[in-house]
Amino acid sequence: MEILTGLLIIAAGSFGQSSSYVPIRKVKAWSWESFWLVQGFFAWLIFPLLGALLAVPEGHRLVEVYAANPGATLWTIFFGILWGIGGLTFGLSMRYLGIALGQSIALGTCAGLGTILTPLFTGRPGDLTMPVIAGVAVTLAGIAVIGYAGSLKSATLSEEEKKESVKDFHFTRGIMVALSAGFMSACFSIGLGFGEPLCFTQTADIYKTLPATLMVTLGGFVTNAAYCFYQHAKNRTWSDYGQTGLYVNNLFFCALAGALWYSQFFGLSLGKGFLSASPVLLTFSWCILMALNVTFSNVWGILLKEWKGCSKQTIAVLIAGLLLLVFSSFLPELLK
Repeated sequence: MEILTGLLIIAAGSFGQSSSYVPIRKVKAWSWESFWLVQGFFAWLIFPLLGALLAVPEGHRLVEVYAANPGATLWTIFFGILWGIGGLTFGLSMRYLGIALGQSIALGTCAGLGTILTPLFTGRPGDLTMPVIAGVAVTLAGIAVIGYAGSLKSATLSEEEKKESVKDFHFTRGIMVALSAGFMSACFSIGLGFGEPLCFTQTADIYKTLPATLMVTLGGFVTNAAYCFYQHAKNRTWSDYGQTGLYVNNLFFCALAGALWYSQFFGLSLGKGFLSASPVLLTFSWCILMALNVTFSNVWGILLKEWKGCSKQTIAVLIAGLLLLVFSSFLPELLK
């Protein structure tokens, strides 16, 4: 029951992340760089800080854990900066491919590389057992099937139909951007691996990764903020923040998007606390989160009619890919 509880908690956080781009559609009259920076302020600073404070025992301060482990802190921030580059291109992948296909390709790449590279970078190659590798292989197979569904969509729809569902749809450019985003986004998992010492011994297992999560998202915020400032200067969009009449609406939906986005890593931390009896699933937990993110993002893609007009064959291929992803979440536990 504990393992099932952990998986359900991770799934709940995954559903939140996959829903996080829906509120952004409600942001009014702001340029991309404005809403991206503001939602990032909530997603990568405010909510991760609140989460990390839950991991601080009474009588201690959060800064103590970073001061006691300066090397781990700096490495965690460094990989967060690299992850931030992936976050920037991640947004572009959805611009060119839509929520469903964009998240599928980017998160699929992120799932495989994050699970494989984290033990290698942190000196624990023994964690890559056969059940873990098999789970990654099935996850990537599911992503490949969904990517094939995307190619079928691209081949069968007219340009007008593509633009109707995704305004800037461009399959080739989108695939390249999504693969790049997935590669860099895997650095989040590596950052969490280096950040394992960043916790108090008294902290409950369900909260232990939250201080490290804050350092990764801090690094990502630095990267994204620098790019958004550059875009503000280039496009002269600083005036967006002067539209005070939009503050209530835009801040609310940016905060909602940030909370939903952060819920994936809050859920990952809580879920891993229930998976301690299964070292295999602990190692594979990153892949589980990304696979579920892909699954739920495609559910949103269907609801938002991004697959409207596709043939029954294309939809059947899409569903087959989603079923493979769900199966991959349980496979390592079945094989161990």
